[in-house]
Amino acid sequence: MDTQKSQNHGLHILFFPFMALSHMLPMLDMAKLFARRGVKVTIVTTPANAAHIQFTDKRLSVELELIPFPSSAVGLPDGCENLAAVHKEELHNNFMEAVAMLRQPFDQILLKLHPNAVIADNFLPWTIKLASNLGIPNLLFNSTGFFPLCVGNSMEKFNPGEEAESFVVPGLPHRIELLKSQLPEMSKLNPAFADLFTEIKEQEPRSYGTVVNSFYELEPDYVEHYRTVMGRRAWHIGPLFLCNENIDRDHSMREDECLAWLEEKQPGSVLYVCCGSLCAFSAEQLREMALGFEASKHPFIWVLPQVVENDEEMDWMPEGYVERIEGKGLIMRRWAPQVLTLKHRAVGGFLTHCGWNSILEAVSAGVVMVTWPLFAEQFYNERLIVDVLGIGVAVGSKDWTRECEKRSVIDAGVIEKAVTRLMSGGEEAEGMRKKARELAAMAKRAVEKGGSSDKDIGSLIHELLLLNQKTACV
Repeated sequence: MDTQKSQNHGLHILFFPFMALSHMLPMLDMAKLFARRGVKVTIVTTPANAAHIQFTDKRLSVELELIPFPSSAVGLPDGCENLAAVHKEELHNNFMEAVAMLRQPFDQILLKLHPNAVIADNFLPWTIKLASNLGIPNLLFNSTGFFPLCVGNSMEKFNPGEEAESFVVPGLPHRIELLKSQLPEMSKLNPAFADLFTEIKEQEPRSYGTVVNSFYELEPDYVEHYRTVMGRRAWHIGPLFLCNENIDRDHSMREDECLAWLEEKQPGSVLYVCCGSLCAFSAEQLREMALGFEASKHPFIWVLPQVVENDEEMDWMPEGYVERIEGKGLIMRRWAPQVLTLKHRAVGGFLTHCGWNSILEAVSAGVVMVTWPLFAEQFYNERLIVDVLGIGVAVGSKDWTRECEKRSVIDAGVIEKAVTRLMSGGEEAEGMRKKARELAAMAKRAVEKGGSSDKDIGSLIHELLLLNQKTACV
């Protein structure tokens, strides 16, 4: 490591994460990973988001560069600087307008620091042109995997037709079938995000390349498809949280309520239910979920920090429910330490919205999944879990929308059936568990010395060093 640090001395990389926790946390893990290899790291963020950035290892060369976020200028409350703090869909336009206003101050930061490279979230595609104007290579960090990137690329060139309810995505290594209702059509998107995705499509090919939070063994066919068929430069360097899990994550959470509750349960018996920080369900759907979990007769932990607006009393809950599930179900109105929870021996399954971070955490823990996608690229991710990897059961979600009242309600009986299918000790479930354990071992090896992700990040740093040396000689 000392030799590696001395070799990387002088390389300065600026990291610019998008202001949403699901984007920020893996990018901060990546910044730590680069810093541990001797790279000087500067992280650009806003004052309110700086609270999420904690580095306990003071030996790392990491600095913060604060960029003011113009909340009040776009009609947002002061301090509203993260997408998780924007609770009304109609204010997402305002938030993205504020993000776009960061271009000029970010340009000033580049002029002041002139780093050797920029790694920015792909939700900040305008950084490519700003960096290019100064001769600085700009890489995009993609907070999802290669599989959804490849599916999305195929869908850009394919129209399934007006009549077809379902279709097979063309040009992929596997047979991937989707419903038209599961596609993220522009008409379904908030206007600000529709504009963003148009800009990403235009700017991404102009970047130096893409850094992806994945590992080769998880989706090898799609790493190769992305690089060869799509012709994109890319490095897989994940699972990023595994690179840092023994350093400073979750140490203060080991006495958490849910972990203590799990200690009393049998190995592999508990279903963990969590659908992310930006997902919400209707009251009717929550009621069906409650009944379905109860009917499955499997113990469960259900994380419900904010699922319905103004829902402090949980009026949707069936009468007498809390009493009936006492000792069998734990409902948490705050976030659980998800990595530690999934790793606990008592957890045998995970009901997830198919966010990429959650998928990586489940895969790395060797936990099988019930998939319940809602929006973003989650329906694509579901197909990876169920069809390609064979480590999950689909609950039957069909409607791509952020608006919970527009989704078809999935009945308790359907939910019970999916949970039972996953959590039973039958041959199918055991086959999925075996695959999940094998993938978990591969994930750990990927980030170890000489592993596929370890090699790829070394390759990227070496390439940036050579590029810096050539630039210095000009």
